[in-house]
Amino acid sequence: MCASIPPITVPPIGPEDEKLLKRLRRVEGQVRGIQKMIEEGRDCHDILTQFAAVRSALDTAGEGLLEQYALGCRARPGEAVTPSDVVRAVKLLRG
Repeated sequence: MCASIPPITVPPIGPEDEKLLKRLRRVEGQVRGIQKMIEEGRDCHDILTQFAAVRSALDTAGEGLLEQYALGCRARPGEAVTPSDVVRAVKLLRG
């Protein structure tokens, strides 16, 4: 007989999560726009400008998530976020 797997509990989505998701959906649309620009044979300068916009939007989204993490919103339940955790997260974000 197999043991039952407990369900995964997902915390409710808050206003900060909604903002992050909205930003990521916007980035998704920008990436689709870049694909269309390439398919249409648009000017490389215009395409590179859009790449820069996507990169900036992703950086902003990542910084927002990092801020949530630093404030403890994304820590594991019952665990405090230490300064070294924040430094490790910043390094991860910056690659």
